[in-house]
Order: sequence, then C-alpha cells, then structure tokens
Amino acid sequence: MMKAIFNNQIIAESDQTISFEGNTYFPKDSIIKKYFKKSEASSVCDEKGVAHYYNVQVINKFRDEAAWCYTETSDYAKEIEGYVAFWKGIRIVKEE
Repeated sequence: MMKAIFNNQIIAESDQTISFEGNTYFPKDSIIKKYFKKSEASSVCDEKGVAHYYNVQVINKFRDEAAWCYTETSDYAKEIEGYVAFWKGIRIVKEE
C-alpha cells in the first residue's frame, strides 16, 4: 500500500499506484479530495502530454501546485493518464 502524506495527514492511499519516470502516480479516485483544489496552472511535456496542477492544503499548511495529473497523454505515457503524482514536500511511503 502506497500513501502520500502531507502535514502528518494521509492525502492519498492506494495499492494500485504506477511508478513512472521516478514518480509514484496514484489513481485519481484514491486522493482525499477535501485536501485538493485545482490550480489554474498547466504544463505541456513533449513526451508525456498535458498536465494540470493541484494545490494541497491540510489544516494550516499549504503547498501550491504540489500535485499534478496528466489529462491528455501521448501513447508513451498513456498508463498514467488520469493518475496523480506529488512533489514539493509531499512524502510518498510504502506500508506493508
């Protein structure tokens, strides 16, 4: 079971994650939505496609654009389409 943790709170949890290019991607339905707010930011990666970002807030701690999701992917990244990955201080831990 993989968990994404921020401010000592689990914000995503799944045993259906995908490891891709050094990041752990969680199914979108495994995130706890109350901690996420869609950002206006997006980016385009020539290899993977279009990513949209999410701000993460747990209690009084906030991380701007700390999660992203590829919503339109190339064939190369099709397996992570609709999955969410984290950075900017979000810890990813494996629990057995």
